[in-house]
Amino acid sequence: MKFCSECAHPVELMVPAGDNRPRYVCVHCETIHYQNPKMVIGSIPVWECDGELQVLLCKRAIEPRYGYWTLPAGFMENNETTADAARRETEEEAGANIELGDLFALLNVAHVHQVHMFYLATLRDLDFAPGEESLDVQMFREREIPWDELAFPTIRTTLEFFFADRARMRAGGGYGFHTQDITRPMRVDS
Repeated sequence: MKFCSECAHPVELMVPAGDNRPRYVCVHCETIHYQNPKMVIGSIPVWECDGELQVLLCKRAIEPRYGYWTLPAGFMENNETTADAARRETEEEAGANIELGDLFALLNVAHVHQVHMFYLATLRDLDFAPGEESLDVQMFREREIPWDELAFPTIRTTLEFFFADRARMRAGGGYGFHTQDITRPMRVDS
């Protein structure tokens, strides 16, 4: 950040009085510009047919990770709830109509200043199609998931939690709420 969004004067990086970390501060109007993590919100849209569960995944049409598979998710907008963001992102990326369930996973990705949250979701129908940010949208059974082609560690982790809970459900368990810190950057093959 170089200039104040309030008065357009240059900002300086300093520790404001009463704070404990460097912030961009406008020395002209004294506005402190806090920079906080971005929220990435999505869903795990599923459809059950003949006793087999399928998960809807989107193939990314944007960088980073163009051409890799992901759950429908994206950055939360101002003036929306996390649930609203999950519904919107699922509609935008997969054209899917969902019934939103409980919050399922919260993943801290501190090295990129993000928090990822995923909700359980049930598809209301099979009328879906790629949105602007998706090359393709497909349903996958667990054994068909393209594990080596998933876009991000948070997607793999969420799906691993999801299928582990599904296995426990067969023994009388249910879905839990999962948290994890993703502490190291993803390795990208050249």
